[in-house]
Amino acid sequence: MDESADTRQRLSHRIDQKQQALRSYIGRERPRRNKLSNISVVGSALAAMLTAGPAVGGTGFTEAIRGIFSLGDDSVVWRFLCLAAVILSVAAALATNFANSHALAEKVSAAETVNAQLEGLQVTLNFGHIAIDEALKLYQQYVAQVPFVDEVPVR
Repeated sequence: MDESADTRQRLSHRIDQKQQALRSYIGRERPRRNKLSNISVVGSALAAMLTAGPAVGGTGFTEAIRGIFSLGDDSVVWRFLCLAAVILSVAAALATNFANSHALAEKVSAAETVNAQLEGLQVTLNFGHIAIDEALKLYQQYVAQVPFVDEVPVR
């Protein structure tokens, strides 16, 4: 293959473009992954706490809640606790399923890994410590791991 500076520069530019696309993807999807994960964990924990209160505290717990919120009878307390626990459990389940159905965590991790690999390739390429053929093969191997990352439009 052509080992000219122009060929090296074109591959370097291509690597830069892919890294820009990866950074854009990571910047968009990492917060989404984190939000879904947090909703799942917090929702599950709160649902467990809402059901643990009456289980551990018994009627004393429900009477205390009834007194704090000036509720008419214990059945209202139970209905509120059960409804809140159901809502939080459903929110946690939905968040978990949305994250898993799109394999969001795995995709973000793959994008982060490929971005780091491309950074190393870029440095090696810029210092001339790799043949263009080998650099191109590595580039193709790396980007093949992230087919879900679209190219960033050239402006």
